[in-house]
Amino acid sequence: MAYMLICEYVNMLFNNLKINIMIEHLTVETFKEKVFNYEKNKEWQFEGKIPAVIDFYAEWCQPCKMVAPILEELQDEYKGELNVYKVNTEEQQELAGVFGVQSIPSILFVPKEGQPQMAQGALPKDTFKKAFVDVLKVKEKQVIT
Repeated sequence: MAYMLICEYVNMLFNNLKINIMIEHLTVETFKEKVFNYEKNKEWQFEGKIPAVIDFYAEWCQPCKMVAPILEELQDEYKGELNVYKVNTEEQQELAGVFGVQSIPSILFVPKEGQPQMAQGALPKDTFKKAFVDVLKVKEKQVIT
């Protein structure tokens, strides 16, 4: 019995670690490398190879905490098709200012080509999936039953 509890605990820790590794937290420098170098370019120029979703959040924000597990699931579901990043607005105030983030969560949808689009509020999973298809031009995932 104790062995099974230990195995479950280790599995839970591994799953949490896996999720935390998958969602990268961006700083000003990594944002400029992976998304958009706003100091170098006046016009939007996406630096990534695949579309991205950027969650502007804060640790104290309850709606942000509701969005976090949804983004973790979607990062796993759409692995290799899009990147999910997080920007802590308390720590990265410059990035929040560059994008005019005034309320959180704010979600920036960044297609491989074209202009990014910002959405505010705690979006449900279906809304994220619709934006992935409509804005990011990622193929819709089929539900297997």
